Amino acid sequence: MRDSEQPVLAGDGGLILRPWRPDDALALIAAHADPDVQRWHRRRLDSVEEARELIGSWADEWTAETRACWAVTDDSDMLLGRLSLRPQLALGTGEFGYWVRPAARGAGVAPRALQAGTSWALGDLGLHRVELVHSTVNQASCRVAAKAGYELEGTKRSALLHADGWHDMHLHAKIAGPPAGT
Repeated sequence: MRDSEQPVLAGDGGLILRPWRPDDALALIAAHADPDVQRWHRRRLDSVEEARELIGSWADEWTAETRACWAVTDDSDMLLGRLSLRPQLALGTGEFGYWVRPAARGAGVAPRALQAGTSWALGDLGLHRVELVHSTVNQASCRVAAKAGYELEGTKRSALLHADGWHDMHLHAKIAGPPAGT
């Protein structure tokens, strides 16, 4: 990753996944003000400076090969959401996370962005396995995983602390190529 620029990815239906830019700061602050984004991602942004620092950290994490983070936009460059991948390159694995702004929910943005990111991770990046984990209470994320072709593998009990207490977490995964043993 560090030896190349972060790619721009094309998703079905005109989605574009591109690296974040400093001028995305206001849209990022607005997205993080959404109660659902706060509930599941536990992050607030209170200033343009803080948002720009976060965006800068994502560029640094690309270079450090610890995260790939894309702004999910439409063909007019309107911010619809975010997709991130935390790769463990030495292990050939990674974990995706995502959110979608309220106005874009219900239009298939998250599964299409996840499919584009997954294709890149399992193809160009060469990972063998990618996962996503979400609270069992977050049924919308369960639907996103299924639509993107991720298999539900199980439940991690009391695995993540949210503002309302400990949550059980669903583990979904997708593997490059045919399943093992076939």
